[in-house]
Amino acid sequence: MTKTADFRRMHQSGILLLANAWDAGSARLVESLGGRAVATTSAGVAWAWGYKDGHTLPLERLLQTASAITRAIEVPLSLDMERGFGNTPEEVAAAVTSVARLGVAGLNIEDANLPPENLVARIKAIRAALKREGLDIFINARTDVYLRGLVPEGQRAAECIRRAGLYEEAGADGIFPAGMTDLGEISAMVKGTRLAVNIMARPTLAPAAELEKLGVRRITAGSAIPEAMYAHAARLAGGFLKDGLSAPVTAESMPYPQVNGLMKA
Repeated sequence: MTKTADFRRMHQSGILLLANAWDAGSARLVESLGGRAVATTSAGVAWAWGYKDGHTLPLERLLQTASAITRAIEVPLSLDMERGFGNTPEEVAAAVTSVARLGVAGLNIEDANLPPENLVARIKAIRAALKREGLDIFINARTDVYLRGLVPEGQRAAECIRRAGLYEEAGADGIFPAGMTDLGEISAMVKGTRLAVNIMARPTLAPAAELEKLGVRRITAGSAIPEAMYAHAARLAGGFLKDGLSAPVTAESMPYPQVNGLMKA
């Protein structure tokens, strides 16, 4: 079974928990903790390279990240590709083909604030390009209806369901209504689409077990883990720079042999 086929199978029953990584080391850590697959966060990847999140990372850097992660892990990798790293459907398809050649099993691609027809065209172009090369990838279509408030509050679930239908017809495998947290709306979303529904971790989100009962197939941590990592690192580094004390920066560390032992030679 290919990694893409395995990754697609993970969305057919139960619930897949993805603790998003941002580089090869964090991906290896997630795998070592029992992650059945690894997904990246665009924010975390951009920050790791010193770029702002939001379509500023060069494709070359994304490909370097994907190559490093696929070397480091054995489980399937899903890559957050934001809008697709291209201005036209053809450019996006070329970028995704480059990613698929590296052995990446899945991708996220978002509609952002653009008309849904724009993402439809990109998904169709991706499928056509991959078919020509005998490649496959799990396409998780993210819609920003909630995050960007694209329609009035009471209409958002219905709009996500409408877009899911468009994206499914174009060739998507999953739908990701980022920012949706209400259980009633999540239930309606699951019932309103045949796509695997992906929900993003939020402070008010119900436990995974409850979402699984509703039929949700995937929960992603998004940028929450690298954000927490930066907060912790800022406290330690800030304290050390201020008072020069060694105890705080060494008290909570994962031992060097344990970290080093996770990595490949």
